[in-house]
Amino acid sequence: MALLLRLLALSLLLAVATPIRDITDACSSEIKDFPHLNSSGLHLTLHHPRSPCSPAAPLPADLPFSAVLTHDDARIASLAARLAKTPSARPTSLSAPDESSSLASVPLNPGTSVGVGNYVTRMGLGTPAKSYVMVVDTGSSLTWLQCSPCMVSCHRQAGPVFNPKSSSSYASVSCSSSQCSDLTSATLNPAACSSSNVCVYQASYGDSSFSVGYLSKDTVSFGSTSVPNFYYGCGQDNEGLFGRSAGLMGLARNKLSLLYQVAPKLGYSFSYCLPTSSSSGYLSIGSYNPGQYSYTPMVSSSLDDSLYFIKLTGITVAGKSLAVSSSAYSSLPTIIDSGTVITRLPTSVYSALSKAVAAAMKGTPRASAFSILDTCFQGQASRLRAPAVDMAFAGGARLKLAARNLLVDVDDSTTCLAFAPARSAAIIGNTQQQTFSVVYDVKSNKIGFAAGGCS
Repeated sequence: MALLLRLLALSLLLAVATPIRDITDACSSEIKDFPHLNSSGLHLTLHHPRSPCSPAAPLPADLPFSAVLTHDDARIASLAARLAKTPSARPTSLSAPDESSSLASVPLNPGTSVGVGNYVTRMGLGTPAKSYVMVVDTGSSLTWLQCSPCMVSCHRQAGPVFNPKSSSSYASVSCSSSQCSDLTSATLNPAACSSSNVCVYQASYGDSSFSVGYLSKDTVSFGSTSVPNFYYGCGQDNEGLFGRSAGLMGLARNKLSLLYQVAPKLGYSFSYCLPTSSSSGYLSIGSYNPGQYSYTPMVSSSLDDSLYFIKLTGITVAGKSLAVSSSAYSSLPTIIDSGTVITRLPTSVYSALSKAVAAAMKGTPRASAFSILDTCFQGQASRLRAPAVDMAFAGGARLKLAARNLLVDVDDSTTCLAFAPARSAAIIGNTQQQTFSVVYDVKSNKIGFAAGGCS
């Protein structure tokens, strides 16, 4: 306890941050939107990271797309290390600046990189409830947010930092609790224990971002819907590329994820529509309309039982199948992920797709490769005639890609095929998912797709 008091005395109280901008009239319709529960589940507004209406404030206008791609590649590298179960040598600890002793210090394992490619929504926490902007991530399990007194470090966020002392329902979690033991599977890092017997979590991400703090429980709320005894991380050292969000909302397949904790009240399913930067989408937890979707089974994998694996079975360009064998699609496991921007495909499949798209767009002037993207054209995606591309999955589910799902503008005069070769796993990224309604029915072990989800 004496050590904790010294740390608190030495800590920097980084509890206040203001939004980067005022909300404009163009976003007034979204200000009226709020979480609500009806017969089709709990509905939250979801924002694109580059949307001017994002409550976390949009990414800087001068942020080059190459930075997004570099960050995206770090996420892919972290997923590869995670699937290979490769530990990171980089330790972190809960210690105040200039203090030699610490509350916890163990190696961190790579999680999934978050930040510039992730979508955000709002979550209420505490009694009385206060609203916080959270990154939504299907590749992470533990939900965490920054907490005062920010004993070591807090990144700048939109709105005030959560103060546990202001919530009458807040409680820390002891090291002997089962939830503390569950942290190993939720964060891929072992839990630690403070000198006052409080469980310490450690969540690390592929781009060297991380959050370390106390496992806690409180009431989580979305509008008028609340769930007590919600377990989450109260971050005291939060460093890296989390944008202006307060923290991260984990939706992976794990008992500590937000989905599994609210499921007894709302149901074991969630759906979303990932919007473009000029629109808003939604995240819905609970019941949904099953008739509008085409489905593909979730695939079990011993590589990581918290991620969402599916089976890609084919791709057509302008109605013609790619010139690869059917076995090429299953040469690597396939993950669907909300935070990866660029879809990764097995190398032979990607090469065939690149050639087929280039052939279909042979009248469009080519442009030089851009970062990890090597199939590029002069112009903007919205002004080019792109071929119809369909992605087929086991069970008959399909994604029929529009130009905005096939190509991504990397600057004012260049657009590129939004696919790249895979490393250890194929990944269906969020560019291809944009404007589709995607449902994760965990209870029935299936994922569904429906066009026109954000309308």
